[in-house]
Amino acid sequence: MHRRTLLKLGFASAAVLALAGGAAALLQPGWTGRALSASGREVFKAVGGAVLDKTLPAQDDARQLALNGLLDRVDVLVGALPSHAQAELSQLLSLLASAPGRHALAGLGSAWPKASVPQIQEALQDMRLSSTALRQQAYAALHDIAAGAYFSDPSSWVVLGYPGPLKI
Repeated sequence: MHRRTLLKLGFASAAVLALAGGAAALLQPGWTGRALSASGREVFKAVGGAVLDKTLPAQDDARQLALNGLLDRVDVLVGALPSHAQAELSQLLSLLASAPGRHALAGLGSAWPKASVPQIQEALQDMRLSSTALRQQAYAALHDIAAGAYFSDPSSWVVLGYPGPLKI
């Protein structure tokens, strides 16, 4: 390799790293240490609406109330995770909240709040069936946290036909 080519490659690499570092600095964390950030709430509200579509109330006001309750329970669930898991989830939510990350990881063109439930369900299904382990793991985390947080509330047990824990 010639010296000029090596210098050009070095300058190009430095520029790419500077741009990537600047872009990473613009990403908002998905978890603030106590609760989901605004962008994290948008992702989980959309994912929860898609994952729990048939179990959520049909009326819009009741549906929004149920989704807001879900977000509060996600805060509690994530707050109980070890700090390393919180950090990983925060990174995932940051990535999914950004347009490039949403496109690359979820394959979703529309922003989370603007995407329809069928669009989000299709994106989640593509993640679930992906040949990439990272996309599968991201799907599993989003699905399990949304479903686990929702069904941890005793008022949701009726939908499952679960009478609650046995009295001993």
